Amino acid sequence: MSDGKVSFQGIIVSVQPRIRLIRSFDERSHNYLGYALVIRGLVDDDEREFSVGIGKAAQKKHDFCVGDEITGECLPVADERLEPVEFYKVSKLKKTGRVDHPTTPPPWQTVPPELEVYRERGHRRLATRTYDSKCSTCIWGCRMPVEIIVDHWNPDHRKYRFETFCYGPLSCKFYKAGPTRKVEGRKGMVYEEEDWVDEEAVGHREMDE
Repeated sequence: MSDGKVSFQGIIVSVQPRIRLIRSFDERSHNYLGYALVIRGLVDDDEREFSVGIGKAAQKKHDFCVGDEITGECLPVADERLEPVEFYKVSKLKKTGRVDHPTTPPPWQTVPPELEVYRERGHRRLATRTYDSKCSTCIWGCRMPVEIIVDHWNPDHRKYRFETFCYGPLSCKFYKAGPTRKVEGRKGMVYEEEDWVDEEAVGHREMDE
């Protein structure tokens, strides 16, 4: 296509929040980018499973969830370190049908809430293996690209990785925290994010919320 975009079509197999995490030693902040759709179908005439990032407004308009059939056009992401998806800047987005997808949670596969709900709920760290095997299709799971500012005095010194989190009910039978996360700082210092950080982040919720 003249604008460099590629076409895609397929069935949604996952809808999750699309959030970037910025870490600086013991401080962290979030950029709420929109939603991440994992689609099984065709992208640029290649049949496979792929991921597409959409904005908050597009999700609000279409109420996408697992089982929806969609089409659109997209671009490859400019920096894979900063995105949890392969493609973004979606246009000509349409919901063309639906495949019945009855499930009993967990995982929860309904239409996800607005991003403000995720911000208010707070998250706990989630073991990567558990995310991959149990939570990658759940609306409460999230795989975040992480940008680490190692040294504020040298802002170009940054590192990148991915971390997985759970926004779901505290009572979920699938949940496993996994090891604590460590964050590199200046002069070889290392911060370990201990359990109390998660407990504080979700302490306002009841077990089944």
